[in-house]
Amino acid sequence: GDTIGTRRDFIILAGAAMGTVGTAIAAWPFIHTMNPAADTLALATVEVDLAPVKEGQSITVTWRGQPVFIRHRTPAEIEEARKVDIAALRDKQSDDDRVRDSTFNGNAMPQWLIALGVCTHLGCVPKGQKPTEPHGEFGGWFCPCHGSHYDTSGRIRKGPAPKNLEVPVYAFLTESRIKIIDKRKA
Repeated sequence: GDTIGTRRDFIILAGAAMGTVGTAIAAWPFIHTMNPAADTLALATVEVDLAPVKEGQSITVTWRGQPVFIRHRTPAEIEEARKVDIAALRDKQSDDDRVRDSTFNGNAMPQWLIALGVCTHLGCVPKGQKPTEPHGEFGGWFCPCHGSHYDTSGRIRKGPAPKNLEVPVYAFLTESRIKIIDKRKA
């Protein structure tokens, strides 16, 4: 009688163990799909050639699945952004703070504003990248969804958005080439 119980216990345990291993093997492809895809990981950093972007123009690039606004600002836009009374802003940042990474070999290049093209209110994509689109009351971007107005430095000036357009971490590789960096990887 003892051997049959022991053999039965062994068969049940062995079957349960094999079932567990089988379930893990079957579940692995599903679990693996939750990892970031190779193309997503490749998008953690992106290089952008700025040479074709003329003064006064803006381009949009995709980084981490989000639009990034890159504007080649005119001297008038830079001057306008620098004149703003920081104390009057909801999210207090100077223009210099917003373009601090715009340097190459120690030379400041404030003509380049790089910001995520995502409204900080509800995540809409503001208008203002194309000359024919509304730029809002402050010459930058306008989110028509709820009426947020951003200036030429990407700072919130009017409307419900609580914060300025986010400035990603980036670095100039040459005078006309930048690399936008995923700060989680850096």
